[in-house]
Amino acid sequence: MRVFERTSRALSLTVEGERLLAAGRQLLAHYDVFLQSVRTPTPATTLRLGISENLVQMQLPRLLSRFTQRYPDVRMELITSASQALFEDYEAGQLDVVIAKTRKGQALQGGRVIWREPLVWIAGGDFRNDHRKPARLVMMRPPCGYREVMTQTLNSARREWVTAVTASSLAGVQAAVLGGLGVTALGKSFVQPGMRLLPPSEHWPALPATEVSVAAQVPGMQQMIEPLIALLTEVLLESGGAPPASGSPEPSLD
Repeated sequence: MRVFERTSRALSLTVEGERLLAAGRQLLAHYDVFLQSVRTPTPATTLRLGISENLVQMQLPRLLSRFTQRYPDVRMELITSASQALFEDYEAGQLDVVIAKTRKGQALQGGRVIWREPLVWIAGGDFRNDHRKPARLVMMRPPCGYREVMTQTLNSARREWVTAVTASSLAGVQAAVLGGLGVTALGKSFVQPGMRLLPPSEHWPALPATEVSVAAQVPGMQQMIEPLIALLTEVLLESGGAPPASGSPEPSLD
């Protein structure tokens, strides 16, 4: 290929030479972009997400799976803990988003209720309770909203109770209930095969609804957080319960 045209007075490019020069400039431009991307890589987005351990067993795997499919490049720091501990970390700026149960009247910066679910009394299939004796309760360690609502409801109905089992996790509570050690109160979506519901009665008074709230205070992540909330609502809808109705909120717990 001839790239230069030479005369006794000048040196110029041939048509092939001009094409070669243009291609070379494009190649160098791409190389510069490549070097820039290697030296200063685009920082990956990290979402610090806190989720109540009461939502982990059933809803969380589906939520994370769908979120990852939608945002495959997002790094996630996932914390599961008691609701109160998560909100404390959130208020301290250690979490970007919290999805958890809220106490009645609890004020959260940037937070809102997105779901309600009825609480129910749950027992093992073979459990038989003698109403002449105190109710045998299976509860998590305090602080626990489920524990508070159980004891307050029974105290209001003047039904005596005893702590049959104190568990450190939801899985422990469910295992004790399935084993017939006592009765507990949980959201209806947590009922497992081998469990049965105890209908409201003078021995097992009606329980309030539980609420799920989302708190987020990172403006730059709203384009990611709103789809996350939509995905969570979709997952919760599959599990039972209902979005919050307009108007005054119902009683809620941690």
